[in-house]
Amino acid sequence: MTRFIRLFCLLAAAALLAAEPDGARAAGAAQAGTAVVAADVTVEAEAGRTRFKISLSREVTVQTHVMERPDRLIVDLPEVAFHLPPESGRKAAGLVSSFRYGLFAPGRSRMVMDLAQPAVVSAIRTEPGAFGGAAVLVIELSRVDREEFRKAAALSAAPSPDQAGENAAAQAPKDSRPVVVIDPGHGGVDPGANALTGAYEKDIVLAFAQALKKKLEAKGLYRVVLTRDQDVFISLGDRVRIARAAHADLFISVHADSISGGQEVRGLTVYTGSERASDADSAQLADRENKADAAAGIDVGDGPDEVTDILQDLTLRETRSFSHRFAGSLVGELESIARLNKNPRREAGFRVLRAYDVPSVLVELGYLSSRQDLDLLMSEEWRGKATTAMAAAVDRFFATRLARQGAAAVLP
Repeated sequence: MTRFIRLFCLLAAAALLAAEPDGARAAGAAQAGTAVVAADVTVEAEAGRTRFKISLSREVTVQTHVMERPDRLIVDLPEVAFHLPPESGRKAAGLVSSFRYGLFAPGRSRMVMDLAQPAVVSAIRTEPGAFGGAAVLVIELSRVDREEFRKAAALSAAPSPDQAGENAAAQAPKDSRPVVVIDPGHGGVDPGANALTGAYEKDIVLAFAQALKKKLEAKGLYRVVLTRDQDVFISLGDRVRIARAAHADLFISVHADSISGGQEVRGLTVYTGSERASDADSAQLADRENKADAAAGIDVGDGPDEVTDILQDLTLRETRSFSHRFAGSLVGELESIARLNKNPRREAGFRVLRAYDVPSVLVELGYLSSRQDLDLLMSEEWRGKATTAMAAAVDRFFATRLARQGAAAVLP
């Protein structure tokens, strides 16, 4: 009964929004983000077939395609507000082993279904919902053999997301202040790690990044850019392109890890980019983070900013030197207010740290699998102390860099 009550309330709200005068409707739509509401999902399985049903406030047009390695079904929709139970998508049913959902790009949402076996869409239809104006989108999956699935995947290549590098950051007015780009990891259809409480990494790191941005902007010394300021998916390549388009002087990617069955493992870690990981755990983490695009249904290429000539190689070496200095300063500032990992300074081949000309670090704030770390990450008081420490590290980084540049300028 709870499910139907929730559905009724959400659909009633959507109906009221549609009935408002144009001005009020526009304001309401701007606040809600979209008038299309997804209120419930059910998965029905029978021999060789699975029906995926999603209850919407109105009918929408969708596009689907399948991908290999791993096997996935991608469903692209207009922008949808997903008001689904927290456990949605975590349990296997029929041909669907799990699914995730979220904003994929402005005006576009996406659902990604991990397939338990090769399958293709055999039918898409809309059925009347339980309440007036509602619609149930039904996507029917049928099991196929590997060869047929491979052919279907080849015929339906995934569309690329909009190039985020052309966002407002690139058109910002000329400003001589250093540019700091803060990158909240994951987002939208890619939730990242999740805690037993139901909290998602994408939400925790966005709140932290916004607090850090506010702290840095209050100083008046920097121009601060977020790679995302809402729950939207941004590809790894576009995160790097945003930084380079903004002419970033420093790039800070913010994450929060999780380890299955490892509640005793906790602490903050700062990573810099490297072709060779400093240890096996760092290599495994980089491999997980580098699969973020695949989790959102995007083909993973070699990544942006591959070093192609000796000049870029020299620039990369200098950039990594700056990255190491900032990472060391960051650990020094944070050790008095944060529980650090037993090895807080590490290196690995993170794709998001590949800008050869932008000093870059990736900060794992802690482990969502640790109750102690999670309590800190959810605490506004701890967030305030941590962002203050990080802002101090940013101050030290630019003060040292300006001093070095000034000394170099007076050399004969």
